[in-house]
Amino acid sequence: MDRSNIDKIANTPEDRMLLAKVWDKINTGMQRNIFSNSCFLSPRELEMTRLLFGEPEGLLRFGGYPEAERQMLCYLPDYLSEDTLSDDDAPIVCLRATYFNGDSLSHRDFLGALMGAGIARETIGDICVGSGSCDFFAVKEIVPYLLSNFNSAGRTKLRLQKIPLSDAQIPEPEVKEVCDTLASLRLDAVLGAGFKIARAPACAYINAGKASINGLPCTKSDKAILQGDTISVRGLGKIKLVQINGQTKKGRISVIIHRYV
Repeated sequence: MDRSNIDKIANTPEDRMLLAKVWDKINTGMQRNIFSNSCFLSPRELEMTRLLFGEPEGLLRFGGYPEAERQMLCYLPDYLSEDTLSDDDAPIVCLRATYFNGDSLSHRDFLGALMGAGIARETIGDICVGSGSCDFFAVKEIVPYLLSNFNSAGRTKLRLQKIPLSDAQIPEPEVKEVCDTLASLRLDAVLGAGFKIARAPACAYINAGKASINGLPCTKSDKAILQGDTISVRGLGKIKLVQINGQTKKGRISVIIHRYV
């Protein structure tokens, strides 16, 4: 771990500011051996913090539920258990907004309403929209304000209440499973298989800077993809290499890819 690596990892001044802020909070916790946490981070920001901190003991990522996309980086001293992340003093709170079931609200509607209410994006985690309700995650410091002031999304009236993290209703992501065999696990090969496009257009997306791996931009078509890596492509969507099954008799690599729809 080295703070000077911030300049090597950051791509923009905003990245440098964010990484410096996260470094100060987490490093202070580690030096004093006390619990500390960052704000909510996007997958790209989480990957940058992984490059900055590595995977030291006690450093966890948590977003309110196991598969959360937006997560906090947390330092948990050895005298605390992981239950600290979900008890009454946890840094993350789940709120449920209920509304008339006949109204149709989307993730964009809720995010827009929260931003319109003056809520900073880094204080909000995943937003899980259901039928007639939406469970979303927030840093505990802003919960009193939300309970008092967040009462509508557009013209739709909301009723807000705090619920246990364990009661959050998380919708299952819609995925299409793609089973294929590849000559290699290069980025262009995995991207092409996942989105069912030829190698040339796959390379064109990559060369144009439209592809990212685990949130970080990548312009190298021959970048090796590992099991569990997520690839996002502007204009196409998102895929995940969920399983590598080994080689076929013809020497190709059998894989399972999930495409999010």
